[in-house]
Amino acid sequence: MAIFSSKEGDEVAEKQKRTPARDGALSIIAADLTVVGELNTDGVVKVDGIVEGNVKADRQVLVSKGGNVRGDVHSKEVIVGGKIEGCVFADGRVEVQSAATVNGDISTKRILVHEGGEVNGNLKMSAIGLTEGKTAGSTDGQNTTKAAS
Repeated sequence: MAIFSSKEGDEVAEKQKRTPARDGALSIIAADLTVVGELNTDGVVKVDGIVEGNVKADRQVLVSKGGNVRGDVHSKEVIVGGKIEGCVFADGRVEVQSAATVNGDISTKRILVHEGGEVNGNLKMSAIGLTEGKTAGSTDGQNTTKAAS
């Protein structure tokens, strides 16, 4: 008889392997890392480096100062401190910090653009199906918004 294993313990371990970690899942793309491809998570993605592809996170996407996403971002909440070159779809809110740039359309319920933050694209504020990836812009022309300095 092994003292470190039991049938009950094996069942618990097997259940944990099959259950996704939804509560505190945090994925970090480090500053010296470049990821090519699509990222999907139930939790939070923090981008300190470069992502070349779409990012989908159920809870939050945080692009920190120096971080860069070259693709669309889909989440409940998106906080941009670096740069996004693609469309942003957020069911909850988008925050564009003072040194941040978004080159693409934004669809969200709420938005905060800090002084010096830059949005180069169309803005659509709606409550329906934002993370589904529907186009944000409803006008033909490209709009540029920059918070007053």
